[in-house]
Amino acid sequence: MAFGTLSGLLGGCARQNFFQPDARPDAARAQPLPATADSVRGVTAGRQYARHGRLYGALVGRHHRATWAAPVTVPVLQLSPSRLRPGKVGGGFNSTSLNLLAPDGRAYVLRTVDKDPIRATPELLRNTFLVNVLRDNVSSTNPYAALVVPPLAAAAGVPHTSPRLFYVRPDDPAFQGDSLRLFRGQLAYLEEKTSSPVSEGKKVDILGSKEAFEKVFSTPAQRLDQPALLRARLLDAWLGDWDRHPGQWNWLATSGGGATTIAPLPKDRDMVFYRLDDGVLGWLIGHVAVRHWTTFSAHFPNEENLLSNGEYLDERGLNQLTRAQFRAAAQALQQRLPDTLVARALRRLPASAYALEGPRLTAALQSRRAQLPALADRWYLRLARRPYIGGTARAERFEIHRYADSTVVAVYGAGPAAQSASRLYQRTFLPAETQQIQLEGLGGDDVFVVEEHGASAVSRPRIRVYGGPGTDELRGPTGARGLRFEQGSAPAKHAYDLPAEE
Repeated sequence: MAFGTLSGLLGGCARQNFFQPDARPDAARAQPLPATADSVRGVTAGRQYARHGRLYGALVGRHHRATWAAPVTVPVLQLSPSRLRPGKVGGGFNSTSLNLLAPDGRAYVLRTVDKDPIRATPELLRNTFLVNVLRDNVSSTNPYAALVVPPLAAAAGVPHTSPRLFYVRPDDPAFQGDSLRLFRGQLAYLEEKTSSPVSEGKKVDILGSKEAFEKVFSTPAQRLDQPALLRARLLDAWLGDWDRHPGQWNWLATSGGGATTIAPLPKDRDMVFYRLDDGVLGWLIGHVAVRHWTTFSAHFPNEENLLSNGEYLDERGLNQLTRAQFRAAAQALQQRLPDTLVARALRRLPASAYALEGPRLTAALQSRRAQLPALADRWYLRLARRPYIGGTARAERFEIHRYADSTVVAVYGAGPAAQSASRLYQRTFLPAETQQIQLEGLGGDDVFVVEEHGASAVSRPRIRVYGGPGTDELRGPTGARGLRFEQGSAPAKHAYDLPAEE
């Protein structure tokens, strides 16, 4: 039986009718849902994931199959023009989403709990077994993990949304069009797009990642809040949320006094508590084929794999922070996430899901919390090995002071001699941590000043300077060991490569 099921998964064409037709069980669907029903019992997020036997689970993985099939009680979504008005249907490669607008102008989004990764599959492969494999792999995600995140994020000082779980009636008149058919009879999360405080007397804008980094690279007056990003990324690591590419973030741009601070607004917590490697094939996929699909467990996996999807943000948004700041942020996070809070957050899972997952998740979160400082230290050292430091489209002055035991890099806005008032960046790099420092002027007529202090040391970090557009100038000793200046050329890996639109 299990071999037959596995053969159906890995062979032939994509299965028809893969998904459950309705979150309610078949017996309950025989009777129409009463028009006055405000909640529904016995619904499942995706019982199709639990139709396999033990051998299949041993070969492919048990994942979160039991949780997907666990019966839960949820409220029925009540949509009406006086409350929320449906807008554009969208979604990424997996989720289907519906934008909604409230009468007061606030924006919401409704996202299906179950996913269909067929959109991520090349068209030539959409009728092959690969679709079966990708669809079945959705069982690696925990359908209710997003409910746990809000109180933990709030305690960590990380902005968050507050998703609520609903059942969408199959006869809801708001979902009668063909473009909305995937919502009918399914579980879905409703959340406000952004629930962030507005600073009194200051202008606040919500940006996507591409727009946010364009602003950061355009002028020194717009700066990333690096400590806030570090807190958010440590929370990602603790929760095992490996899918943190730039498309998984919005940014809060707060302007006042001639400057703009751009802080992170994480979204889409689909991969929290991900579990893949509890079967032979799952282990091979997660440890050999797609290593950033990291399983949540009591111990951190290789942090390079766990954090790799956020590499763009980390290299550009954490490049001014010291080793001590990484350690302090991890220790502060430990203090902010006590056992009582973890217990309260996990109780936000539906009762049947908590019975299956609660004790194991509690123990894993406690264990990972104890390991946060060590993880932060390893992560810092990896980022410190080859840092990227960029200017903006304006003219800047880069100062590099090379000592026998350290290298100090400072970046100033071009202008009068009162440079300390216009300092944009400063950090000390140690030869034991850093192999190479890459500096880039984005635009304007940049000046790079290199000063050697004391005897030359072979172990000092190499300096690679790329002037970029504009008339740039290098001032410093000629033929210095480990120093290279290229004007107008482009490095293989830019400090300024903008994230792709998601």
